[in-house]
Amino acid sequence: MRPFFFLARWSAGRGSSWERLVKLAARGETGKVVRLVGELDPEGRKAVAEQLPGHLATLRPEGDWSKWQETLRSMLLAGAACLGGAAAVTSWLFRREFRWMQGDDELIVELLRERPAEWQADVARRIARRMRLPELRHWEVAAALMRETGTEPPDGDAFMVGWLRALDSNPAATDPLFAAFAPRIFEIDGLGEAIPGQVGTIVRLVEDGLLERKAVIDGVVGRLLRDGPSAPAALAILHDRLDLDIDEAAERAGDYTRLLPAGPVPVADVALAQLRRLEEAGRLEEELFAEALQALAFRPEKKLLRAAVSWAGDAVLREAGRVDAVLAALCLIFAQDTLALQERAVRLAVKLARQAGGPGREAVRQAAAGLPAELREKVSAAYGGGIEAEEVTVVPLPVVGDGPAMPAPIASPEQLVREAAAPELDPYTFERLLAGLAEWSRRAPGALREALRPWREPVDPVFFGVHGDRLYDGPGQAVRRALLAFASPEDSRSLSKAAVMQALPLRAFDRLYLRRAHELAQSFEDGDGYPVVLATPTAGAGHIDPEVLLDRLETLEAAGVRALPVDLAQALLRLPRDIPEVCARRAEGLASEAGRTCAAWMRGGGPADPEVTVLVAKRRLPHGEPTPALKPVLDGPADPPQAIRELYRLEPGYAHTLEWWPLAMPSHREVVAAHMVWSLWVGMESDHMPIRTLVSLAHADGPIGEGMVHALACGMGYANATSRAAAADALLTLAARGQVPVAALGEALTELVTRGVLKLNRVVSALDDATQAGAHETVWEMIVRLLPGLLPKEGERPRAGVADLLAAGARAARIAGVRAELPEVAAVAARKGSSRLVQEARRLRHLVTTP
Repeated sequence: MRPFFFLARWSAGRGSSWERLVKLAARGETGKVVRLVGELDPEGRKAVAEQLPGHLATLRPEGDWSKWQETLRSMLLAGAACLGGAAAVTSWLFRREFRWMQGDDELIVELLRERPAEWQADVARRIARRMRLPELRHWEVAAALMRETGTEPPDGDAFMVGWLRALDSNPAATDPLFAAFAPRIFEIDGLGEAIPGQVGTIVRLVEDGLLERKAVIDGVVGRLLRDGPSAPAALAILHDRLDLDIDEAAERAGDYTRLLPAGPVPVADVALAQLRRLEEAGRLEEELFAEALQALAFRPEKKLLRAAVSWAGDAVLREAGRVDAVLAALCLIFAQDTLALQERAVRLAVKLARQAGGPGREAVRQAAAGLPAELREKVSAAYGGGIEAEEVTVVPLPVVGDGPAMPAPIASPEQLVREAAAPELDPYTFERLLAGLAEWSRRAPGALREALRPWREPVDPVFFGVHGDRLYDGPGQAVRRALLAFASPEDSRSLSKAAVMQALPLRAFDRLYLRRAHELAQSFEDGDGYPVVLATPTAGAGHIDPEVLLDRLETLEAAGVRALPVDLAQALLRLPRDIPEVCARRAEGLASEAGRTCAAWMRGGGPADPEVTVLVAKRRLPHGEPTPALKPVLDGPADPPQAIRELYRLEPGYAHTLEWWPLAMPSHREVVAAHMVWSLWVGMESDHMPIRTLVSLAHADGPIGEGMVHALACGMGYANATSRAAAADALLTLAARGQVPVAALGEALTELVTRGVLKLNRVVSALDDATQAGAHETVWEMIVRLLPGLLPKEGERPRAGVADLLAAGARAARIAGVRAELPEVAAVAARKGSSRLVQEARRLRHLVTTP
């Protein structure tokens, strides 16, 4: 029986079927479009198919957004109905224009059912191969066609994730996909993408006998072991829902022990619960007990460490022979440097002193040497006395160089073409490619043209960033167009004329890079060529050796070639701040206009350093409440050179290209930081912000003001631990160079924490990382400035993380060996009670006031 939308007959009107389709689609009348294409004969569908791709490329959103979406739906469905080959239909469904179209898969299946079964199977296989996580576009289409045609399901991970997401316990028994994939649920690489929503379904399938219970339990535990730290927390929930009996748990005791060292906290909780259950029932081997307890004692999470001490105390009461195993674990907890945990471990160790054997007593004595004095004395009294404090290991600050080394120049035309074809570029590769194009266009023009011949036969506009009349311009596309301009100026000019609209939002530094590639392309289109790129850095931080720049300018003068304006401006921005006198005199001997500009710059004629101010104001983000926001303000020089003027105007907005920016102005990092602050603030909860750019800024040069201070502060407040580690690396680099703005950074951190912009515990984590890497003196100076503004006054509720701040101060102070009077800390330490805040204040006061 034909689908419902083929039953209605189209009422003929004026014009061709294609013209009617376009009018209906423009009005957003998708249903009528579907009925129209359903009525077409093969010739009519072929005629529509020929028009669709070109028409789609011309469409632009106008007016009513919902009508525009319906226009795109019409195009999507018309292509599914009219395009002929399986490959053509699949490519159409995956066009970028339809990326956000959802909810039409059932309608698409109805349209495709009109085709032969083998054709449908071919489409299903092609769709499955094109799928990518996490979107899984058109999974329902592929699955429906496979079920109906009996096509063997594919092994692709993305398709199996789609199946698991859609798994339903009711029709599972009759679903051919269930029969194929059910035994492999826990082998799917992308399991974490689908399992959170299917825990209940899997439990019901086990209860109904459609999944074997033992196989599921083994699959869950095995997958937890396989994934280690990245194991999906939903698997721990599924394990609990399966409610293992004591025999099932005992069978897997060794697996639970192996889950403790590295599993996420929810997984470690599950494993610990099963092991405690077995130990209490007398079903846990002593060797596994000792291994499990030591694994827990190595964990950094306070929750698990408290659980380890609690379990150790209970277990040794049940079996006195476990004393030495318990003491071995307590010795590990002594080293955790969290006062409350150390106190709990010390209390238990002192309690067990009389029962300890020789090895256990010696292990406790050695481990106690690293405890705070008060706790060390308690252990010493219980274990024979004479335990001396261990010597503090002081890690020296690292020797800081010029940042990463510059990669080697492009060695051949073939390498130049190969690297330029890569889908993504970093700033160093961009610089190498521009320099390589200039060099090889001069040294071996014939070989370079031959290497570029595949790019021209034929020219694919999309490869060069041109989609219809729209230009998607990025560094890779701009470099490729410059290469094309050398090999075929006429093709390059043709592309430039076709692309009249800039489609991507760009920031000033992004535009600077692109303009350099554009002007290089223009030089080849004009037939001039360009023998050497002035702005190619010679050092990893982005600087150019002044002697090298002068050599390049002399090369241009000898060739009679005028310096490209943006290339020259970029080169001057990359000069170091201190120019040797011999270089300044040499520059004055250059005859060209570019040479005179360079000479003036080297004599101090560059733009003055701006003043940067960062305001904290209320801002309403989309779909959210007003929140404290950072607003940088840049008071730039009055009249910077035209080519770089826009770099001194801040533009609001989020950017993903921050790693490119420090290399553009390595002698003016405060300007770069001012541009970055907004993006760094907005991205604090993101895992994808290129935060390593802070390290690049630390390796750069120039004054440090509020821009750098707030950029660094934002980095220390990131949710992602790897990002915070990058901020700590930047702080370490500045400390090694003696450039940390301690007072300004302390003031900014205090304000941002108190106003809710930063979370204090994250800041403390970054400070701790810097302490461990050798910046303990700098960290101590910072914490001394943070404590007065962040410690609670009498009667105030302490903010989250302030006890951690005191503990971090104690760690830095102990390594630095400082002595100080801290009245605010003394006031907290004098309070009654034994809260962690008061304990940490007492520890710090004792540490810095004891002779």
